[in-house]
Amino acid sequence: MPRLPARELPPPPPPAHLREWLDEGVVRADRARFLTDLSRRSLGLGRLLSLWGVAAAFALGWTLVGLAVTAFAAGGGPVGALCSAAAAAVLLWAGLRLARGARQERRVRQLLCAWVVAGTDPEADARLRAPARSAVWFTASLALGGFGLWLAFASASGARPGTDTYGEVAYFTGFGMILWITALLGLAKATAYLRWTHTPAGRIQPRRRLRRGVRGGAPKAPAQPRHFAQPAESSPAGV
Repeated sequence: MPRLPARELPPPPPPAHLREWLDEGVVRADRARFLTDLSRRSLGLGRLLSLWGVAAAFALGWTLVGLAVTAFAAGGGPVGALCSAAAAAVLLWAGLRLARGARQERRVRQLLCAWVVAGTDPEADARLRAPARSAVWFTASLALGGFGLWLAFASASGARPGTDTYGEVAYFTGFGMILWITALLGLAKATAYLRWTHTPAGRIQPRRRLRRGVRGGAPKAPAQPRHFAQPAESSPAGV
């Protein structure tokens, strides 16, 4: 099957009254292909690396903030101003990238729900479970979170008067907290995805209309999925 371009999301499914006139095999093949693509976009390795890239940008911004404070304390006004401007630019970019990723993740999850209710295909639905990718997200996030917590608490508890400065302790504690928060976002994303794919049909939550891009909209799905619940609002982990 041909794959969609990396930046292009699949279209929403056709309305129920139009699907009755379409070839059932074509609709089923499109559904399987689009669900596979959307599942990879939601819980793929690229999404995990993108989340870590944003975390690295926040860590770089935090480092520049520390350098600016140190420069101002030492009387280096121009250097401190330069580091402050660079820190603001990096942190602004990271925040915008995080918000953009969250919006895209919400769109992906809406399309997942819409295509799930567009038909039934046990083989395609089983692939949505993605146990291997979920395990990668859980393992990587737990390792990152454990290292972040260790770094934050070790820097605070192991500080020695006269040897370590308050700035050094604050820097390493903040760096560890950035890693820990990133790990929490990854764990929350993987947990929400697994909960969505395993929630019984009786606990399905209704969703609002799925909008088609910026203009227009697609009709509301005619029925709820049999095995997949509508997800809650996506978290910023959707980078």
